[in-house]
Amino acid sequence: MHLNSSHLTAAILLLAMAVPAAAQLPGQHSNLGTRLTQTDITNGSMSVRDIRREGRRIFSTPFNKLDGMGEGYDPTLPDHTSFGNRPTLQNNGTFLRINGLDAQTCQECHGIVSNATIPVTLGIGGVGSSNNNAIFLPTNIDVADAAGNGFADFNGRFINPPFLFGAAGIEASGKEMTSDLLALKQQAFLNPNTVVSLDTKGVNFGTISYDGTSFDTSNVEGIEHDLVVRPFGRKGENFTTRDFDRNAMRFHMGMEAVEVVGAGVDGDGDGVTDELTIGEMSALHMFANLQKKPVFRPRPGAGLGFLLFNQVGCNDCHMPMIITDSNNHTFSFPDLGDDPTANVYATVNLRAKPMRFMNVPGAGVALFPFADLKRHDMGPALAESFGSPIDAEFTTARLWGIADTAPYLHDGRALSLAEAIDMHGGEAAQVRANFTALSSNSQQLVLSFLRSLRTPRNPDRDLGPPDRNVNN
Repeated sequence: MHLNSSHLTAAILLLAMAVPAAAQLPGQHSNLGTRLTQTDITNGSMSVRDIRREGRRIFSTPFNKLDGMGEGYDPTLPDHTSFGNRPTLQNNGTFLRINGLDAQTCQECHGIVSNATIPVTLGIGGVGSSNNNAIFLPTNIDVADAAGNGFADFNGRFINPPFLFGAAGIEASGKEMTSDLLALKQQAFLNPNTVVSLDTKGVNFGTISYDGTSFDTSNVEGIEHDLVVRPFGRKGENFTTRDFDRNAMRFHMGMEAVEVVGAGVDGDGDGVTDELTIGEMSALHMFANLQKKPVFRPRPGAGLGFLLFNQVGCNDCHMPMIITDSNNHTFSFPDLGDDPTANVYATVNLRAKPMRFMNVPGAGVALFPFADLKRHDMGPALAESFGSPIDAEFTTARLWGIADTAPYLHDGRALSLAEAIDMHGGEAAQVRANFTALSSNSQQLVLSFLRSLRTPRNPDRDLGPPDRNVNN
């Protein structure tokens, strides 16, 4: 077959239109490398460790535009804040920062294992420092205080990234609590006009009743009215880390999961489809959850500090221990918030390495997160200005690892533990007053206890050295 020059030119133009412009640059390639399918995860060809290694690789891969990083942008469309149509700063075509499109890897925002060392101890799956804060959905930022408020006005959310450590235990507990609450809802359904107390694992979420026609959820507390426990996200937004990742990948990097937009669909108009496969999201889920848990390394006075911690009432929300019913942690796809046992494709033992949660005879395992997985009103001083009914409500911070995870509170505004305690308000105002009423020595004992709650050293050491697959 012979092509004349006009035919050749037309063929080249068609090829150029069929691929993203970035693909035409010399020496550039996708950084994700070999793609994973869900069959790879479930067919037994990979060990749990192999899957975790793949998850770590995805977690730390610097995505580029051939991977699908970033979004297209159409200025003629009305919505310029939602996923898929966000402009970039100074028309740079890559980053926005004010409302996502602010990173290439998960690792960038979750890379500090300890902020209690100088220099900081870096590692996979840790917290983010204040410069990693997510600036979520603002429509007004008055940095010059032109309004004369006495502060820089901002109507979005400002979110400091937490760590991943111990996530398997938290997710497993949340699923069991959801099952308990939904069973209590069913109890109310079967007993009309009976007020049922929503209690699970020592935590009360208010009450529910059924009048024969509809449920009365007006007295449900610290949780959405669907009674799904969502322990991930500062507002209790996500029931699994996978659920968190679906939106986080889109928000921070413009990386769209197939399970969100569909196979072969370019949901964000960047010329790339199938940016994150179902298998890759599964590997990411298993990596995120199967990290080591935080540990207790007692400092002098920590025991007395713990007694005082309970005495002043900190344990009302920062509940020291949660016991699971089972030692098994399941992974599901699709994962359904209101059906935690559906679609299970993998099961791991919470007592096994690397989690090693403590065995409880006759039950599952014990974890010590110092949290109740519930939202609480923290008062107007800590309230966000997002315009949400729960602006002042936050999921109880898990204190395990707190010694290493400054800055504190939802947006990192507290640079010390003492500042964080002093800023508690709302439901925690009386507890703060109780702490303040302690002698200086007793307060130091409480702080000594908190400084004994440490992050794990070398959290991914068992996975071996990192992969090297990027050759830009």
